[in-house]
Amino acid sequence: MTLTALLGLLLIGLLPAASTPRTAAPSTPLLPALESYLDAREAEFDRISEDRRAVLRPLAVWIAEARAAGRPIDLVFVCTHNSRRSHMAQLWAKAAAIREGIDVTTWSGGTEATAFNPRAVAAMDRAGFNVVRTTGNTNPIYHVTLGESLPIQTCFSKPFDAAPNPTAGIAAVMVCGDADRRCPIVPGAAGRFAMPFVDPKVSDGTPEETATYDDRCAQIARELLWIMSEAS
Repeated sequence: MTLTALLGLLLIGLLPAASTPRTAAPSTPLLPALESYLDAREAEFDRISEDRRAVLRPLAVWIAEARAAGRPIDLVFVCTHNSRRSHMAQLWAKAAAIREGIDVTTWSGGTEATAFNPRAVAAMDRAGFNVVRTTGNTNPIYHVTLGESLPIQTCFSKPFDAAPNPTAGIAAVMVCGDADRRCPIVPGAAGRFAMPFVDPKVSDGTPEETATYDDRCAQIARELLWIMSEAS
């Protein structure tokens, strides 16, 4: 068949034109290690029981409603000492929101201040965050990188209503049972949610310590990613 004939067939649609290459889905600006970690957690959504989803879903609904209304989404995660679970939740909520394309600001606090526990810091570092200690006092300030083009997240222990945490229009998320009992009302909160996690502190000083912190880190990441996926 001549070149002229081939061109004629293409023009009248009898031969298919060359297919257009598929465009890859845009990637998020998260660090590659965090993306891989969250990929693995997304594959574990079937590990979240229906009972647990019932605990998590109200926060997803609140975020979705705030997003639809154009309201700021400020999440303050609260545990007793602001040392382990609340910091983990603060950072994973931010990472999960970025992955799902939701504009969320996350914070953490306690019913009292202690310090971001180094075991929890190490677990977050193993999961893919870049965590840098910037001060050497008894309550160190950590700068946490989620992506090269993303703002640094600052973590240190503080009461939940202390600066720089917002105190109005927030969603107060109680991630431990003790804080939930101590704070039945959070002043200024537009929503209050109880979703407790078992404290990894139960394994401190034992051979299971690292595994327990990694398991809790994975659970918090998995469940907050599920919440953000439901809200998106």
